[in-house]
Amino acid sequence: MKPFTYVRARTLPHAVDLFADRDDAHFVAGGTNVTDLLKLGVLAASHLIDVTDALPREIETLPDGTTRIGAGVSNAVLAGHRAIRGRYPALAAALLAGASGQIRNAATVGGNLLQRTRCTYFQDVTRPCNKREPGTGCPALAGAHRDLSVIGGSGTCIATHPGDMAVALAMYDAEVEVLHTDGRTTRLPVGELHRLPGDRPDRDTVLAPGEIVTAVHLPDPGPHRSAYRKVRDRQSYAFALVSVAAAVTAGPDGSTVRLAFGSVAPRPWRAGTAEERLRGHALTDELVRAALDAEFAAATPLPGNAFKVEMAKAVGLATVRDLLAGRGENTPDQAHDVPGPAEHRHTPSAPAEGPEGAAG
Repeated sequence: MKPFTYVRARTLPHAVDLFADRDDAHFVAGGTNVTDLLKLGVLAASHLIDVTDALPREIETLPDGTTRIGAGVSNAVLAGHRAIRGRYPALAAALLAGASGQIRNAATVGGNLLQRTRCTYFQDVTRPCNKREPGTGCPALAGAHRDLSVIGGSGTCIATHPGDMAVALAMYDAEVEVLHTDGRTTRLPVGELHRLPGDRPDRDTVLAPGEIVTAVHLPDPGPHRSAYRKVRDRQSYAFALVSVAAAVTAGPDGSTVRLAFGSVAPRPWRAGTAEERLRGHALTDELVRAALDAEFAAATPLPGNAFKVEMAKAVGLATVRDLLAGRGENTPDQAHDVPGPAEHRHTPSAPAEGPEGAAG
């Protein structure tokens, strides 16, 4: 067993200071991913800095209609929060589709965003892996790659981001609040948080060592219909083969569609090409299908995962079709009872509610 030190940070500045004072340090909150990596030997941190007490744990609906979610909020609390169920139903559905209830009780928003890939080669320290040790190779390219990337990968890495929550956040144009080591706080779009591997697959995000995700900001979504769908090998406790977060907003010049896909790329894949092709048009099946064909024209699947390209397009089309037809929706008050992926219709926002009043 590798020995390590453990200290609980009192405040976020205290956490940053502790990180600066230690080599080979790592932040931990819920620990649902970090603990696994320590056990597997993938993460060999000599110092763990627990930021559970330091991270904000409030969910606030602000006067301008935006929502701020503290990075210390648990996935269970966020999924059950009335304002989230009512205003961002695809986010609630994505959270409910991920992991087990016990894990959602422990996992935090910040940690969920920063979780590492579940690629089996990354998790097996007896095998080479460019993400773990740059320059050692990517055996998945010629090996077991059924669950891995079909778009956005590179010749150095085809691992996928495994999360559900980040896909919905990307679709909703969320922003991440980051505390830097010099004390500055900045914000960046969720879609810019995770990196494509390029020639540096070991860097999952744009965060520098010692920087902390402190909150997530969601814009006012306005009236919309949204959904999160997850295709997986079994209904519960499985990572996605393909997932999609979608929202449809009706307008005088036609409906606007927002789409993000999960488990097809190293980061949540915002379907910008498809969205642009659909903007301002009457949304027929043929047009949506053509837009998704254009989105995945750049896909470079391998023999074992080529099916994911057609699966993603089919799931995207079916989700948009159902949202346009108003099928399969739940009211916000019902959303917390849904055991897995579900569609929801937006209704006027509920009053802001603290985590102590949330379900889960």
